[in-house]
Amino acid sequence: MIVIDSNPKDKVYSQLIDLAFEICDEFHLVLRKDMGSLKVVGPILKKLQSSFKEMKEQSEWASTILGDNQTARVYYYFTDENAKKVLKELSDSLYDWVQPHLPEDLSFFKDGKAWLITSSHEKESFIDTQDNYEIKKILSIPGLNAHIEEWD
Repeated sequence: MIVIDSNPKDKVYSQLIDLAFEICDEFHLVLRKDMGSLKVVGPILKKLQSSFKEMKEQSEWASTILGDNQTARVYYYFTDENAKKVLKELSDSLYDWVQPHLPEDLSFFKDGKAWLITSSHEKESFIDTQDNYEIKKILSIPGLNAHIEEWD
């Protein structure tokens, strides 16, 4: 596992997004019902419409488990060129993906398994991979502050 130690911004964010799109086949964004309205993020969802895969009401997603029977809308998207362009247009920072201005917890999946897991409001993210090629590519992103940590 690679723990990201500080917020990837600007060129680091852009290169991390490029790599996630190279390796992964989908990503998700989360809309929590208690943190804003669809009116604010509606235009964002519209920009991503051509990349849309599905929306699920979930109490658990890549970085979070809600309690007390709460759910959120989790939007899944394909990693295509349109989506990559939109993610780079809307933000230049991984931890900017927080409501009410943007959907939350931008996270990526490879073959159905969480790969880049982000909890934006907690300012935490990590990459779950044991693939040496991927590790080398991740750690070679200039300016990315990250370290390898073994799973407990």
